[in-house]
Amino acid sequence: MNTLKPPTSTDFKVNFPMKSDMTKNQNNKSQEDDISTDINFPWCLTFFEKRGKELFGEKFQIHQKDHAIIYKLLIYFLGNKNEAEKLGIDLRKGILLNGPIGCGKTSLMSIMRFVPSPERKHIMKPCREISFEFIQDGFEVIFRYSKMSFNNNHPKIYCFDDLGAEQSLKYYGNECNVLGEVLLCRYDLFISQGMITHLTTNLSASEMESMYGNRIRSRFREMFNLIAFDKVSADKRT
Repeated sequence: MNTLKPPTSTDFKVNFPMKSDMTKNQNNKSQEDDISTDINFPWCLTFFEKRGKELFGEKFQIHQKDHAIIYKLLIYFLGNKNEAEKLGIDLRKGILLNGPIGCGKTSLMSIMRFVPSPERKHIMKPCREISFEFIQDGFEVIFRYSKMSFNNNHPKIYCFDDLGAEQSLKYYGNECNVLGEVLLCRYDLFISQGMITHLTTNLSASEMESMYGNRIRSRFREMFNLIAFDKVSADKRT
């Protein structure tokens, strides 16, 4: 079976004139200011669909109604400052991808790991797995994903998948909202060391506040760019 060749930065980007007229100006100098880096979006969509089929099966497909969300994610993970500013995306923050069950949040964030920007590559981690680790290892798990979450002094970027699917658990009788504590610790590290965190969730803002407290909700505004699917998006897994 043919495997998909890993992409390069030139695959995801093409240089082209911002204006149709790229002749030289009156001073006989090339109009470098009219050159901008833009995205070969159709190529990206084709690549993502092929990669998605490899990861999630032949039924995977990119839906046209999701193009706007995919474009925003692509701009973010490519670190395109000019376009991010136009879209109201802060590259210093993480992504909070919100949408109903089955809309494709996990698959899109998984595929975005292949965008060629190593410094922004993230590790996918289901929230339920962290809860299970807490049962096994206790409170050390909180530090595993926060204060000990460094690689060669560089903060690790995690995407905590499906926030809200985990439960508050007990370790030797002590109950703990594990993800809430992890996120509070990572917030402190975001402020002090620029540690980026991504989330996927189907929870509303009020539901997140109910589960994790108003401290979490207020910090989310500082930590994340909110990108949301339509609330009536169909379940693509059916």
